Amino acid sequence: MRSIAYREALREAMNEEMRRDERVFLMGEEVAEYNGAYKVSQGMLAEFGDKRVIDTPIAELGFVAIAVGAAQNGLRPIVEFMTWNFAVLPLDLILNTASKMLAMSGGQIKCPIVFRGANGSAGQLGAQHSTAFESLYANIPGLKVVSPSNPYDAKGLLKQAIRYEEDPIMFMESEVMYGEKGEVPEEEYYIPLGKADIKKVGRDVTIVSFNKMMKVALGAAAELEKEGISAEVIDLRTIRPLDWQTILESVKKTNRLVIVEEQWPFASVSSEITYRIQKEGFDYLDAPIRRITSADAPMHYAANLTELALPTIPRVVKLVKEVMYLQK
Repeated sequence: MRSIAYREALREAMNEEMRRDERVFLMGEEVAEYNGAYKVSQGMLAEFGDKRVIDTPIAELGFVAIAVGAAQNGLRPIVEFMTWNFAVLPLDLILNTASKMLAMSGGQIKCPIVFRGANGSAGQLGAQHSTAFESLYANIPGLKVVSPSNPYDAKGLLKQAIRYEEDPIMFMESEVMYGEKGEVPEEEYYIPLGKADIKKVGRDVTIVSFNKMMKVALGAAAELEKEGISAEVIDLRTIRPLDWQTILESVKKTNRLVIVEEQWPFASVSSEITYRIQKEGFDYLDAPIRRITSADAPMHYAANLTELALPTIPRVVKLVKEVMYLQK
């Protein structure tokens, strides 16, 4: 094992799969000459050349159309969005072509494509560069949504998406995590999609989260531990398919559930989890399921408003105590 940054884990995943399969190529804004807006693709142009690491114009609708066509004709594109906020421009192609082609062609035409890039807030970036999109894309049949929280998961899940998945993959990263380091094996490995991971074992309450909100969930669990409250923390890793069975098994033990996410509250990931657990595990619950989401409003630029909009460790700690009837 060695410690590498989140961006390095993503780069290793792409490098390894591009060396293995010449059908795999990378395209996006500044991925080649500039080595990537966040330096994820650093050095890839030198190794693979400009036929497989392709700089695109600032024209998401155009280059997503090229990638979707390439995927339908036997190639395996990786498309980098500088931010997922820009992916709303080619949403027509993602929603009406990439996600539906397998069904519309009667199973004849697949679309093995990985869309990836920075997702969610990253400080004072303003309303138009701060949206978290997991729940939006998870609502679309035909797409799979991946949202890893650490370098180990990021590499294994990205390799799985590039090599084995035949559906369009929405791979959600985070600008604030690109420099964060974690343990990653030297040897090759893959992580199957649709399997959550228990990051901390506990007995009193289950906390579920994903992506950078895992830091909030784990931070809250550490604070609760100081007060004798043992929280089990589950990292979803994949939003669709959703591994609600792992959550249910945890709730059978803890009898309480708190969900922490960066989505807006209406029709969020926590809404789906809540429905599944109350349907399949109602008799195991000793308290109502609770959640913390982003504020139901655009993310403002002002630092004080940015802080108020997002889940925090103190807010999660307070909510857990409410679920345990220790605090009102």
